[in-house]
This record gives sequence, C-alpha cells and structure tokens, in this order.
Amino acid sequence: MSLKKQYLKSKPVCKVTFRLTAEQAQQADEVYLVGDFNKWDHVSHPMKKLKNGDFTLNLDLTSGEAYQFKYLLNGETWENDWDADNYLPSPVGGTDNSVVNCSGA
Repeated sequence: MSLKKQYLKSKPVCKVTFRLTAEQAQQADEVYLVGDFNKWDHVSHPMKKLKNGDFTLNLDLTSGEAYQFKYLLNGETWENDWDADNYLPSPVGGTDNSVVNCSGA
C-alpha cells in the first residue's frame, strides 16, 4: 500500500495516487476506494487492476483537508492502508479508518 501526493501550484488540489499491492488485495478481483471524498459510496471509485495484480487509482482532492478512507475488496472485505498519514476510529464497526492528509505542500 502506498500513498503518493503531488500538490498543484496553480490551484488548491492535492493529486493522490492510492495503490494496493496484489498481496494486500488478497487475490481480490475488484477493489473500490471508499471514503469521505465520495460520501462512502461503495461503487463510485473502482480501482484499476494492473497486470501484476496491484490496484491503483488517482484522485484529485482539495488541499488543506484530511480524508478518511478504506479499501473495499470484492464488495465484502474492508482493508486499511497501513501507509496512511493517520488513523481515526470509525463510527461504524469499532475499527479504524485510514486518513490521507492533504494539508502540507
């Protein structure tokens, strides 16, 4: 898992690349990125499966904000990003959510 961030100078945007390795995806056929940025919609942000089995997605997020998120594997298993900037308790299920912080430039 990894998060790569790039801040644009021309506008308040943080370009984030989310990546889940094949091993971390646990042989999933599909992975969705779910979080604050899409109102926790389970299907609006499908990740692209690469030839090596990794999953990736690029997303433009507003700079100066922090977003909670998780990966949804095959529509049933939730996975955190252990390279996330932070973790916060989830209001559902007694687990933590991953956090990507787009506050720094």
